[in-house]
Amino acid sequence: GASSHWMAESGAMDLFLIPGPSPPAVLRQYAALTGTTQMPPQFALGYHQCRWNYRDEDDVAQVDAGFDTHDIPYDVLWLDIEHTDGKRYMTWDKSVFPTPKRMIDDVASRGRKMVTIVDPHVKKDENYAIYKEAEQKRFYVQKPDGTDFDGWCWPGSSTYLDVTSPKVREWWAGKFALDSYHGSTTDLYIWNDMNEPSVFNGPEVTMQKDLMHHGGVEHREVHNAFGMYYHAATADGIRRRNDERPFVLSRAFFAGTQRVGPIWTGDNAADWDHLRVSLPMVMTLGLTGLTFSGADVGGFFGNPDAELMTRWYQMGIYYPFFRGHAHLDTKRREPWLFGDDSTALIRAAIRRRYQLMPYLYTLFEAAHREGAPVTRALWYEFPADHHTLDKEDAVMLGPAVLVHPVLHAGATQVTVYLPEGVWYDMDTNAVHRGPKTFDYPVTMADTPTFVRGGYIIVRRDRSRRSTAAMAADPFTVIVAPDEAGNAVGEVYLDDGKSFQYQTGAFSRRALTFTAFSKLECSAPVAASAAAGGVG
Repeated sequence: GASSHWMAESGAMDLFLIPGPSPPAVLRQYAALTGTTQMPPQFALGYHQCRWNYRDEDDVAQVDAGFDTHDIPYDVLWLDIEHTDGKRYMTWDKSVFPTPKRMIDDVASRGRKMVTIVDPHVKKDENYAIYKEAEQKRFYVQKPDGTDFDGWCWPGSSTYLDVTSPKVREWWAGKFALDSYHGSTTDLYIWNDMNEPSVFNGPEVTMQKDLMHHGGVEHREVHNAFGMYYHAATADGIRRRNDERPFVLSRAFFAGTQRVGPIWTGDNAADWDHLRVSLPMVMTLGLTGLTFSGADVGGFFGNPDAELMTRWYQMGIYYPFFRGHAHLDTKRREPWLFGDDSTALIRAAIRRRYQLMPYLYTLFEAAHREGAPVTRALWYEFPADHHTLDKEDAVMLGPAVLVHPVLHAGATQVTVYLPEGVWYDMDTNAVHRGPKTFDYPVTMADTPTFVRGGYIIVRRDRSRRSTAAMAADPFTVIVAPDEAGNAVGEVYLDDGKSFQYQTGAFSRRALTFTAFSKLECSAPVAASAAAGGVG
């Protein structure tokens, strides 16, 4: 029989057995223990454009304008560590970002947001207000002798806030207020990187295990949760500032991080192997409750060619978190820099992401309500089909859309497996009946994508510059009947930003199609809930 080996650094272990028996039941039960995905602001589901680093305010303006010039939608523009004054977080390098509020307001005037990075290491500098105040309050992680721990990270010599302390987290959240984080606005959101925590000169590139935290607890006891505490304090600060749903990306995570915000898979490379492995990574994270995740489109390190970049966008639009990112030493790679043909293909891919936004938002509400993953391995939907058990090159977006991305250079066809049922090619409307394995011819324009018979998905088909610009657009209802001519779906709507949905300010409607003839809209039922993403 199967066996496993377990160990705990501190000698203490909690073990939970989750009976299921179905995959959706396991996820519901796990969510009951650790929580469900925070309901994200709708802009967070759009495309995010990032690199280390956009150079200055003119660079930001040109990149923002480039999306409009090339008619490519996006929602968020990101700034990495070089925007700061000497890696002092919550500051600006005034030589290149002299008017940050004006810059953010300009981007926001077109319905978009910005993100800046804020890492947990605090530069040791007597003239840096955050460092000095936290030092005076004795808010840092300490060595066993009671002195502040000094580690090396991007700013050089650094201290680390002891975010295991509720008092420190409360203080840190307050630092995101507009009168504290100068140059910020309510349209600026945050990225927490390096929060494992990363210590360049530490053992295993992190903190020593005998460092001391709040309450006399050694670091070995809290290491895995440290990043989540920092993430939670930051998100609390944004929530307080806006009184709306926060958006904070984190690299480190723990069981329960889904209650706070999204994560990503870390530093990857512009390599076909990394493209391929990102799919099972994101699906697996969804099974651990962390469904709001994604991989850096294009790969963080290295320089993708036009083919790899195009294929990565064509797959990346199905990541729950969809961001392009690149290293400081890479060539520029905004979506329009790979030639006219690739620009057109990338534009079409990103537009599909926005087209599917109502369906995607409905899936996220299901994740928030019951813990269901947004992206799913095929076996999650078809557990009795043994052909799906080892499929890592295809993915379900919710219960209704199956995607088999092109994952190899120079591909002219993809071997597709469709489980039992009727399937409709999303691009050609060709009908397939599974179970079925077949070769699907592909050009650079093709990503084999199928709608499952028996389901209804809701789209918004007008091309817009951002999610905000789509708010009043009409819906397109796609009906994919099963063999009997029946289909069911669900759509969830709210204001996309506030917490008012918690007190009933939302609409969730069932869509039912019967006997190839009758489409009805009604209150939700069990079948529509399943079609809306709840297992």
